[in-house]
Amino acid sequence: MDAVQTPSEGPAGSAGFTPRVFSGIQPSGHLTLGNYLGALKRFGEMQEEDYETIYCIVDLHAITVWQDPDKLRDATRMLTAGFIATGVDPAKSILFNQSGVPEHTQLAWIFNCVARMGWLNRMTQFKDKSGKNRDSASTGLFVYPNLMSADILVYHATHVPVGEDQKQHVELARDTAIKFNTDYGVDFFPIPEPVIEGSATRVMSLRDGTKKMSKSDPSDMSRINLTDDADAIAQKIRKAKTDPEALPSEVGGLDGRAEAKNLVNIYAALSGTTPAAVLAEVGGLQFSEFKPKLADLAVSKLSPISGEMARLMQDKGEIDRILAEGSARAREVAHPILKKVYDIVGMVG
Repeated sequence: MDAVQTPSEGPAGSAGFTPRVFSGIQPSGHLTLGNYLGALKRFGEMQEEDYETIYCIVDLHAITVWQDPDKLRDATRMLTAGFIATGVDPAKSILFNQSGVPEHTQLAWIFNCVARMGWLNRMTQFKDKSGKNRDSASTGLFVYPNLMSADILVYHATHVPVGEDQKQHVELARDTAIKFNTDYGVDFFPIPEPVIEGSATRVMSLRDGTKKMSKSDPSDMSRINLTDDADAIAQKIRKAKTDPEALPSEVGGLDGRAEAKNLVNIYAALSGTTPAAVLAEVGGLQFSEFKPKLADLAVSKLSPISGEMARLMQDKGEIDRILAEGSARAREVAHPILKKVYDIVGMVG
């Protein structure tokens, strides 16, 4: 089937396009519980639904800040192992690393010329990562949202599963698709939809419930890594910051209690239920009683993942083979779409 999709109805949206999922994660630092609940858990589920699923290790995004080359290679393989261990099947989904598909960067240049400076100036992640040293930040850090738009649209993706903090980047991809279609008088790109689902789309730090759980946090106790063993998982939950009050019986009782809300949301997401259902069960318990329940649940869900990742990393050649095969399959989709973009824009050849 030709990878270039022509919408069968409507000038906007994704009507008429094949339902296709794209999402990616940077290979920088350890995969965390936040990555699992915010994205990876859903990745495996979506490949069993009515979607074509394409998942990417976005190694080009990682180098917007300097990376040790050997550590980057190792992190790319570890992340690939993480995708597979959490349920992504390379036979059912396309799984690859971004640098293996040059069409991403080729479309990103087109989008550098479509997106507006004002759009990029509003991107909160650039402000957060550059801080007070804006002038010394790499130009890649400023324009990489355009590469993210290209990641999505070079596959005519219609749905993008992301955490809440990444919604702004999908909105930029939507704006870029709309402007490209309008500028050239075509209905070529679908308008992708963010998919933000579950009870813990934004998992917070175990040390500060007002901050996102981050693999770059200096404190390892602030996060649960998918490589942590059972003892480490249980210890981090036991030492997670809480407050002296008992758990409420209703969700409204979590207002103003960031750490309590975070732990309840994690429990709900791991158990496949809702915070309201969790509180109906554990309302009135002290954290000394709730934390062991959460630790047992987390260990039961996460220990098999860490074990499988360790097993997969014993054969790095096989991981490299999976990535190379995935890159070839991804190019079969991306190349005809980019070729058509070049034709629309007016490139010869």
